[in-house]
Amino acid sequence: MNEETIMDLIKKGESETVEFKSSLDQAAIETLAAFANTKGGYVFVGVADSGKIVGVQLGNETIPQWLNQIKTNTLPTLIPDVATAIIDQKDIVIFMIDEFPIKPVSCRGKYLKRVRKANHQMPIHEISDLHLRSYQTSWDFYSDIRHELDEISLVKVSKFIEISNRIRPNPILDDPLTVLQKFELIKERTITNGCYLLFATEDVLISTIEIGRFDSDTLIQDSLTIRSDLFGEVDAALSFIRKHLNRSYIITGDKQREERWDYPLPALREIVVNMIVHRDYMSSSDSMIRIFDDRIEFFNPGRLMAGLTIEQLVHGNYVSAIRNKQIATLFKEAGIIEKYGSGIKRVLESIKSYGLKEPSFEEIQDGFLVTFFKTTQKTTQKTTQKKSTKDQILDILRENRNLTRSEMAQLLGKSQNTIKDHLAALKSENRVERIGSDRDGYWIVK
Repeated sequence: MNEETIMDLIKKGESETVEFKSSLDQAAIETLAAFANTKGGYVFVGVADSGKIVGVQLGNETIPQWLNQIKTNTLPTLIPDVATAIIDQKDIVIFMIDEFPIKPVSCRGKYLKRVRKANHQMPIHEISDLHLRSYQTSWDFYSDIRHELDEISLVKVSKFIEISNRIRPNPILDDPLTVLQKFELIKERTITNGCYLLFATEDVLISTIEIGRFDSDTLIQDSLTIRSDLFGEVDAALSFIRKHLNRSYIITGDKQREERWDYPLPALREIVVNMIVHRDYMSSSDSMIRIFDDRIEFFNPGRLMAGLTIEQLVHGNYVSAIRNKQIATLFKEAGIIEKYGSGIKRVLESIKSYGLKEPSFEEIQDGFLVTFFKTTQKTTQKTTQKKSTKDQILDILRENRNLTRSEMAQLLGKSQNTIKDHLAALKSENRVERIGSDRDGYWIVK
């Protein structure tokens, strides 16, 4: 580093990548570790916090001794580059460290990250995320030691293959077990955490979503606990939300009337999918969706990934970091995710085009809260009507045309005979058609 570059950095003051220290002490080494865990940076020794050059006394062994201090106090071991300079006839030393490839780096057992001009201790979930990302993997790729292969539904895997083949240019022709192996969902007959969450035969306790319709913060009108596989959770959550929304019909002068819900359905679907894909499944907390008269709150365990801020998220100024890579891959294969990292952008665009207030995004406790707000939309002519059971059936079939009568009954809280009667009526009205057998066919909404 030449003198001009050094003086320019000093004049700009301390920042996310620059720190001043009068001497090399424990705090200076902690800063080097914090830099290594984020974007790298420079520690100037012999410069006061104000930027004043105070200098240091250098002997023949000073710098080797300082490097040894840094090495013995960090794990993995840090060996920064070193430069010296004479400014105003005083010696200063500059330690330079790049972002470390294997993270997180600790300093005497403390895991720190650099945020603006300060070092902050990392919570456990960030330490875990950094470690997994360093090895280009994620929690869902690890073996599930609590569950066995016989707890996986191959019927659900077959259904995934069928759905995936509708959008793939080259169809999957392998049997379900081979597909699980190719997607690394089983390794030597041991299933992964992701495999269990995606295709479990029975209820999955660690993926619980609590969802409710509230008259006030404490008075609940209706509720549902969802503990199905992750694919099923998307449909179950959206069906419950739609059940408790108003739907209006706007007379526009065209032959067909325009349908308008309280919130844009694509934005609701996107945020529910984001919850499921980006949730921290190692957390003991449940995901929660709370529907109020004037808003919907979506709470998910797991804060933003390390290095990502709410401002960057809202403005789309970030590179997507995926907490659960295996789950995200399978959702993309099934066409549920269109493109990594673009979900929030689509949510904001959908909300804006609908004329609603911009959603709020907050990190609270060890989770993330998104709130949608409802506003009154002015129209020339509008009539509002409650959804009939037949309309609810059409709604859920538009979302998932492979649903069985039993699944529809469970989602809508009706008996199978009631669903059977309404389906018969819809068929006679030529509003739905069944393609294929009862077991392997699907529905078309006309």
